[in-house]
Amino acid sequence: MSDFPPVPLTLEGASLLHQFFRFDWKSWRRCPQDDRAHIAGEAVTALKALERADAGAAVRTAAYSQLGHKGDLMLVHFRDSLEALNQVELDLAQTPLYDFLDLRHSYVSVVELGLYESSRKTHEAAAAKGFAAHSPEWKAEVGATLERQAEAMNSRLFPAVPDAKYLCFYPMDRKRDEQKNWYQVDFAERQRMMHEHGLIGRRYAGQVQQIISGSIGYDDWEWGVDLFAEDPVVFKKLIYEMRFDEVSAVYALFGQFFIGVRLPVEKLGGWLEGKLSV
Repeated sequence: MSDFPPVPLTLEGASLLHQFFRFDWKSWRRCPQDDRAHIAGEAVTALKALERADAGAAVRTAAYSQLGHKGDLMLVHFRDSLEALNQVELDLAQTPLYDFLDLRHSYVSVVELGLYESSRKTHEAAAAKGFAAHSPEWKAEVGATLERQAEAMNSRLFPAVPDAKYLCFYPMDRKRDEQKNWYQVDFAERQRMMHEHGLIGRRYAGQVQQIISGSIGYDDWEWGVDLFAEDPVVFKKLIYEMRFDEVSAVYALFGQFFIGVRLPVEKLGGWLEGKLSV
């Protein structure tokens, strides 16, 4: 197909917001003990309300005690829309605890499933029916295929926050400079590289859960990557192995890495007193 579209099809799902806060420990220590207890209690109540839509629902907000100088507390929110994420921000801002939080970084994205493997088949099937590329009939054919796939992959598009002890988050781009430009590589070649890239991740199935979110037009990088695991060393092993993969070695640019330890909401009070109870 000489007119085969160069852009792979994607499926989009939950909207994501990552928040990275520095905590004002000096001001917190100056606060009377009774006030600290009251503020902590209100914060737990607020975060519990954000954590689940109701008692039996999946986890949609999770807290992490962040390591390193980039922040102290990391909050990750999965919602069905940007409006819902914005409401989360507003709800948190109403809590007394927010007076002690300094938002140092954030990231907005949407869960994305890339369909390199099926994009060509989908487009060629539409062309085989005589539909011109980008015609109303062609778009309807492609749209129907995407709708079927989205229904089949609903649990991956709208996941719960995984129940894992450790989280590693980082943003990334594909290179588009004078020497290497991912967006000028032939579709079939990109498909081949992405297939080989995906095989590495599959070898870590059961050790790490990965959620890829797209952020082109949403934030400063093109994708956000969340890795959840019970053993943090697996983050290093997986990412190190992928560095030798052609996609990463030649075409990838990485932003800052953020790592945290899961902080159950009910343990927030202990964390505020300097105790990491996990």
